[in-house]
Amino acid sequence: KAFAGEQADLNLSNSPTLSDMATQQGVILGTAAYMSPEQAKGKSVDKRSDIWAFGAVLFEMLTGKPAFPGEDVSEILASVIKGDSNLELLPPNIHPRMREVLTRCLQKDQKKRYSNIGEAEYEIERVLSDPVGVFVAPATAAEQRLKVRQIIPRIAAVAILAAIITGYAVWILKPAPQAEPRSITRFEIELPEGQQFTDLELRPNLAISPDGKRLAYATPQGLYLRYLDQLTANLITGTEGPAEQPFFSPDGKWIGYYADQRLKKIAIGGGAPETICPITKPYMIGASWNADNTIIYGQYPGDIMQVSADGRTPVSIVKTKSAGTARPSLLPDGKSVLYTDSPGPNQTTVMVYSMGSDKPKELFTGVVVGYFPTGHIVYGLQNDNNLYAIRFDLDTLEPKGIPVRIVEGVTGHAGAQSAVSDSGTLVYVTGTSSSLKFNRRAFVWVDRMGKEEPFAAEPDDYGDRFKISPDGTRVALSIFMDENYDVYVWEIDRENKIRLTQDDSVDISPIWTPDGQQIIFESFREGRESIYLKAADGSEKIEELTSLPNRDIWPVSVSSDGKTLLLGGISGESGYDIGILSMEGDRAPKWVLQEKYNEIRPQISPDGKWMAYQSDQSSRWEIYVCPFPPVVNSKRWLVSKAGGESPLWSPYGKELFYRSPDAIMAVSVKTEPAFKPGLPISLFPDKYVGQFDISPDGKRFLMLKPEDEESETEAPRKIVVVLNWFEDLKDRVPVE
Repeated sequence: KAFAGEQADLNLSNSPTLSDMATQQGVILGTAAYMSPEQAKGKSVDKRSDIWAFGAVLFEMLTGKPAFPGEDVSEILASVIKGDSNLELLPPNIHPRMREVLTRCLQKDQKKRYSNIGEAEYEIERVLSDPVGVFVAPATAAEQRLKVRQIIPRIAAVAILAAIITGYAVWILKPAPQAEPRSITRFEIELPEGQQFTDLELRPNLAISPDGKRLAYATPQGLYLRYLDQLTANLITGTEGPAEQPFFSPDGKWIGYYADQRLKKIAIGGGAPETICPITKPYMIGASWNADNTIIYGQYPGDIMQVSADGRTPVSIVKTKSAGTARPSLLPDGKSVLYTDSPGPNQTTVMVYSMGSDKPKELFTGVVVGYFPTGHIVYGLQNDNNLYAIRFDLDTLEPKGIPVRIVEGVTGHAGAQSAVSDSGTLVYVTGTSSSLKFNRRAFVWVDRMGKEEPFAAEPDDYGDRFKISPDGTRVALSIFMDENYDVYVWEIDRENKIRLTQDDSVDISPIWTPDGQQIIFESFREGRESIYLKAADGSEKIEELTSLPNRDIWPVSVSSDGKTLLLGGISGESGYDIGILSMEGDRAPKWVLQEKYNEIRPQISPDGKWMAYQSDQSSRWEIYVCPFPPVVNSKRWLVSKAGGESPLWSPYGKELFYRSPDAIMAVSVKTEPAFKPGLPISLFPDKYVGQFDISPDGKRFLMLKPEDEESETEAPRKIVVVLNWFEDLKDRVPVE
């Protein structure tokens, strides 16, 4: 207390704790008369400080005097630090071993004290069992009978020592009190007005530090950090701009994240970010930082990769031939990796792989959040906004029991926007969303100046890829309905839609044949990804054109003569590639761009001589053009500047259109006597979603926009925080 008032006869031996600042390093804490020298100096203490205190108590009980006297606290502490206990105050005939016990307990050098109180206990027991007794009679009085006044102190000393031993035994042997469950506390954090999360669907953009004290989240402006005991979050200087997928280092002092197709790290206080390694696949999906200072991350497509947090060349630690891997983490054994695999469209499986084993082990359907010290795996499911937990045996690497739904209303794909700290703090963005089910969107016509005109089709859950027919009278599109995608044809003049597919499989990515009579589309039927052909009026049966094992493929563009189909393909080994399929003969796909970079979205020019496509060979998406068909070492021209996606030829081949990060761009091109692109110009701001197409007359674009723009700005902005969440988890899904 700062001031306790006037007090008489204050006993400094029993003075209270000197400071209530118990958690601050270097603050003196303890009762003065029993403090060890290191404790009095404010240095670190351990069990040897308790051995000193035991010696001080024992000395006082045997002598009736404090081991280190003083008139005030300052004198007592000075005596503890500089002085020695006066062993002459002990009874002159006390057993020599008792003097040794006190000498060892009260050594100022910690290293010279007993290393364990059990050693002192052993010496005292030897004294009590010695036939000569606790007190040794002097030789000159050996034959004299003991007087009553000599017997009484002996009995008292024996009783004191016995009491000490008994008390110690009771204290050391008593069962530890069962820990009381910690109180579960829930509260919400709301983002400031105008601030939004980055990508609330597939990629995890929320993180909590291992100690549960700091929260990080991604926004289009950069990464924000908030201490849970503070009222505001602060932008981490150095992460300005698009940054996503934050995750903490084990000590909580660094944050790893994904930006500019690179894995980076930055100190939580901000500064200059450090690049750990480039991400050579289109997407990184989830990463974790291990105790050995390595980072493992998932890719779409691709293997689980591992890299030193100090920056080196990544190596593959889990091979896959599937569409991609996500959210890997190392299990406590240090050699097993828990992760999510995507064996096919709309399919996710929780897997575990032990280093050196033949192959990964499939556990159950879902998208993993992580394994936690409670003995549970937490995960989400496709088309679901809840979290589930199931017990997991680390010895057998097998799930146990049945899963239990534990959290409802988590935003994102299969609970993507959730995270749990090692200390048991759960954080998640609240809301309902699904990566498969798009928000309702509306088609609009947009001219070159950005002026919009209505399109008759009602807003619906339209897929990203659609195509205007060669004569401009119809649109081939896909719609998500009854938990599945199917292909439709919208008749522009009649304002009517025709459903072409009704299979339970996902049917997407429709394009037209040049004569406008048939539609080519992608479908996952009979357990494999294939490309199919069907009459645009729905009159003919579906015909399978081609399929490939261990590779997803989809149609992208058809040559004007109808003889060649351009394909997009993806595999875990080579990433995104471009292939061609002859519409005549055996229809065997041939991969024409299959490099170490990713190539995607090829478009054949109207004259059939050039191919525009999107590639990340410069470490970000850009638009390139090469001769068609491409050959090894074909010359290629960079068309875009400062990033570009989704190339689209004008109907007469004199312009190329593409998306920059914030606008729809146009580039004039010359093809004779050689290909030469002009300077890109901005046509209008890009506030649209999905891909886009151009009318046959080249005067307007067909775009997709959110049905309600205001609802887009009112996306989820609340983070739910649950402290001591492990208590709830253990109660609802008991391990024992």
